[in-house]
Formats: sequence, structure tokens, C-alpha cells
Amino acid sequence: MSVCSPTISDCDQEEGSVSSARGINRLQNVQIDDTMRPIRPYVTSQRTRSDSDITVETKDQADDEGIVESPVLQDSHTAEMEERLRRKLQFFFMNPIEKWEAKRRFPYKFVVQVIKIVLVTLQLCLFAHSRYMHVNYTWDNTVTFSHLFLRGWDITMEVNNYPPETGPLSVYMIDEFFRTIDYAAAGYANLPQAIGPYSFPTEDNTMAPMSLCLYRYKDGTIFGFNESYVFNPEIDTLCVYLYQNVTVKGSQAYLREKDIHINFSALVKAELRFAIKTVNFKAAGPITAPDCYRFDILIFFNNQDHDGQMTLRLEAEPTRLVCHGDVEFIKNSQIDDALRSLLNILVIVICLVSFGLCARAIFRAQLLRVMTCDFFQQTYGKDLSSEGKWEFVNMWYIMIVFNDVLLIIGSALKEEIERKHFIADDWNVCSLLLGVGNSLVWFGVLRYLGFFKTYNVVILTLKKATPKISRFLLCALIIYAGFTFCGWLVLGPYHIKFRSLSTTSECLFALINGDDMFATFSIMSEKSLMLWWFCRIYLYSFTSLYIYVVLSLFISVIMDAYDTIKKYYKDGFPQSDLRLFVGPINPNDFSSGVFRDHEEFEMEVMSLKDAVRRLFCGWNPSSRGPTGYTSLMPKASTSNINN
Repeated sequence: MSVCSPTISDCDQEEGSVSSARGINRLQNVQIDDTMRPIRPYVTSQRTRSDSDITVETKDQADDEGIVESPVLQDSHTAEMEERLRRKLQFFFMNPIEKWEAKRRFPYKFVVQVIKIVLVTLQLCLFAHSRYMHVNYTWDNTVTFSHLFLRGWDITMEVNNYPPETGPLSVYMIDEFFRTIDYAAAGYANLPQAIGPYSFPTEDNTMAPMSLCLYRYKDGTIFGFNESYVFNPEIDTLCVYLYQNVTVKGSQAYLREKDIHINFSALVKAELRFAIKTVNFKAAGPITAPDCYRFDILIFFNNQDHDGQMTLRLEAEPTRLVCHGDVEFIKNSQIDDALRSLLNILVIVICLVSFGLCARAIFRAQLLRVMTCDFFQQTYGKDLSSEGKWEFVNMWYIMIVFNDVLLIIGSALKEEIERKHFIADDWNVCSLLLGVGNSLVWFGVLRYLGFFKTYNVVILTLKKATPKISRFLLCALIIYAGFTFCGWLVLGPYHIKFRSLSTTSECLFALINGDDMFATFSIMSEKSLMLWWFCRIYLYSFTSLYIYVVLSLFISVIMDAYDTIKKYYKDGFPQSDLRLFVGPINPNDFSSGVFRDHEEFEMEVMSLKDAVRRLFCGWNPSSRGPTGYTSLMPKASTSNINN
């Protein structure tokens, strides 16, 4: 046992140096040079130590140069701060189970995510059922309206087949145009004769006037016999109401009485609008009330191409209305409304809690990153590596925060829809928000599966292969774009699958997956023999390149990443300087209680405003005093005064 004089601190200095060096030497695999060695503060002038030798500083020196700590206190302080920071980092990289064992801290975020999955999935199932009923009901009524109001509509047009069995519904003669309007007006006048429970939108249930709007060029006259024309591209709009007597006179005579003459050479498009109200009993259940709708119907005459073919299309836009039905039944339906509203509120609340916990975790992780970077800079004289800094960015938490925002907005919109304060597009927007949010919630389950080695292999393989896959897909996409533009330009006029840029891309993507290959070859028109042969060479080249070469290389990139991960599990994963500093966790530390002795760092006890300034603005509070790790560096040298 060594004996040290009370007035001499050499032994204490030696013990502090050994303690500090013991912590520093944990970076076993890092090449330690002069920049990585801890910076030791020292006294510039020093005499032989004795009882009368003391280190003092005047008041002026303290004001000008700050407080200076002795080497003994500095070394012991560095070792203490290093150990505290290491414990914090070890706890930061633990999974929820390890954190429970280390600090007996309840895993709030894990429990919140489990509850959120249950509530969000239940909410999505109920909304998906309601949305299906709504969309299916709307489509069925659109088919019914097409039979009632579209002249020439056929049952084969109800199903979208590819390739289509029939061409588009069109009119080719002037007389057919007016007869189509008369057919719609007659069907609207005879609405009470329809099987469906349809009514007029007026208060006394009488036929409301229909609106016919004509969009035409301000001047458009063609003299084809001598190849001349008069043309003004400005478009004028003329709207006229068609009352019930139009069914007696006919639309052509009705417009002639109003001195309206249609020049079809200048006509761009025409729109016939009217509305219908109805009640849907099918939605009614044990505690669900019927739904009331107003359908705004549009019959669209498209003559924009001026190619002699005016295509027809019927659209029915539904608007949900407040029903005034059986009072007793409405009271019973309030139970269903209350339960759905309660579920929406619970989802919003749990998502707000999840958002707060994860946002707090992200913010505190960045504070810990700043503390670690400062410690490395002050102790080792170098910055933390970029790889080490990215260890503090938890993409799982960022994804959870994003899906919480989507679910909160979607749930609020769903509540408005169920309270019947909405327009038709809100169904699609709400389903998009809830669908994407729910998918991200389930993707978040992979984070907890990653704590097990068997499942973590898949996640690590995808993470390892992502950079290479991105570069590979970029090269493949460039080649794919070349084939797409070429096919659209050359084959578009002669092949139904290459009519537009989007359909061309979809056709080529389907060929990569081996879908409908023979039909793609056989549909090509034989009008041009040169293009027929070009189509063969084009399709053979594309399918051979992408099926036999590109896809094989794509799979090999993933398999290479998988083999690398398996090798890491066998030989050990590469460690960043941060991971080497943290080191392995002693299993005995979980039960020893070392993680429960929590001491706050300076940044953890400062105000939120100061923490934000420190994190984003680079503000350093070290000038306020020597407390915390920020005072590890000496502020000035002192002089020894012999009393």
C-alpha cells in the first residue's frame, strides 16, 4: 500500500490518470494518435510542492480568465463524465426489455404502439366497410342512371374489360345529338316510373329544370371545299335551362325558339346537368340509420378532337344529406354514432400521446448527440464520425411521428364524414390518410421484431442492400425510360397498349413480370410491315434484357447483402467509433442498479429554449461556469503564489 502526504496530490493524480486511461482504453480497435488522447490541463509555473505551496487566483484573474481546475480534479472529472456518458449511451441503445431490466422503467412507447395498432386497425375495418358500401352504392346508381338517361347504353359497357369489347359510346349525326338530349329529358320526366326510390330535388317533388351548357369557339367556320376557315380560339359559354315542356317540343325546336343555333364545327363540348335525391335502406342495420343522398348527374358530350365522333359519358357525384326519418329509429342510431365518435377520439388521443413520446425521444437523442460530440472534441480532440452521428437518428421514430400525423388528420376527417359534414372527395382523402397511416403503423412492428436475431436478418439485409439497390435501380430506370419513350412514339398509333406514355410504361412493367406476353405480340397492327418487324425486335430485346439480365442482377445484389449480414453475425459487425466507445454491456450491470443512479447533464436540466438554441444554433452555455462536462477544457492557466 502506498502512503501519500496530505499536502501532496501525486498519488491522487496517478489514480485519476489510471482511472481515466482505463476508460479510454476501451476503444480497443481504434488507432489512438495524438488527436485521440485526452487533453490534460496543466499549470504553467510550478515550484516544489510543500505545505506552503498553494494555487490561488486573484479576483481579477477569475473575472478575466474564468475558473481553472487542478489536474487532479480535471482527470477525475473527465473519468467520471466519461463513465456517465458511456452509461447514458448504453441505455440509449437498449431495447425496451433491456431498459426495463436496467431501470425498471415502464415501456410507455411500446405499450402505446400496441394499443394504437389495435385501435387504428379496428377503426380502419369499420371505415373500409362503410367506404365499400358507399362506393358500391354510388357505382350501382351510376349504372342505373346510364340505363335511364343515356341513349344507346348497353349492358356490355357496365364492366371494364381489357381490351374493351366495344368502342366508346358516341354520336355521329346532328339528329343523334338532339335525340340524346331528348332521351335524357324524357327519362328525367318519367323518374317516378323507375324501380329505384328516386325523387326530384324540389320541395314539392316536381321536375326541376335541366341545365344545358354549350362550350364553343367564339368563331369557327370551316369551308372544306376550298380549304379555308374562319377561326377564333376564344371559348364562349352559353347555358340554358330546359323545362318540362322540352319533352313535348323536343330540344332542337326548344333551342330554336330561344334563338340558339349550334355550330358543331365550333362546338367544343356540351354538358347536361340535373339532380336526383334518394334514400339508401341497405346501409341500415340493427343500430345504423339509412343514408340520404343527392346525386348531381352530368352527361358530358366531348367534341374536343373534332374528328366526327362526339363521345358520351355520364357521371354521378353523390352528396350525403341529413335524413329526417323515424324519430325513434334515429334515437337508436345515436348509439352507433356515439361508439364511432368514441373510437375516433380514442385514436386521436393515442396518436397524440405517441407523437409526443416519439418527438420527445427524437429531440433528446439529438441532445445526447451534441453532448457526445462535445465530449469527443474536448477529450480526444476530434469530432465524432458521421456514422456515429447517424446512430442518433432513429428512423423508426420518425416514421411513427409521420403516421401519427396522418392518422390524426384522417380520424378528424372521418369524424366529419360520419357527422355528415363533408363532400364526396373527402371519402377518398380520408381513406388515403387512414390507409397509409395504418400501413406505417404495421411496418413499425418490424422494429420490435428486429430485437430477435432471426427476424433482424431480414431488416439488416434490406438496410445493407438499400444503397446498392438504389444505384442499380437508377441505371435500370434510365434504360427503362429509353424503351418507354421509344415504344410510345413508334408503336403508339398502331398498338392499343402503347397509346399513352403511362399505358406504355404499364405494359412494359407487365412484360417484366411475364404478364400477357402473347397478346402484346399479337395485337400489333400489320398496316406497316416495317413497324411490325420493329415491334418484334423491340419486345424481344426488352424482355430478354430485363427478365434474364436485370432481374438476375437485382436478386444477386440482395443475396450479396444477405451473405454479408450472415458473415457479420459470424465474425462480428463493423463498429463505429461511437460503438467502440460505448463498448459491451456487462450482464451484471442490469441487476446492480448502476443505470438507476441517474445524474442530469447540463443540457438535460436547461430550459427548452436554451436546449433548442444549443441544438440548432450552436449556442454553448459553457461560459456561464464550470459545471457539467462543458468545463472539461481549461479556461486559462494559473500562477502559483508562495505565501
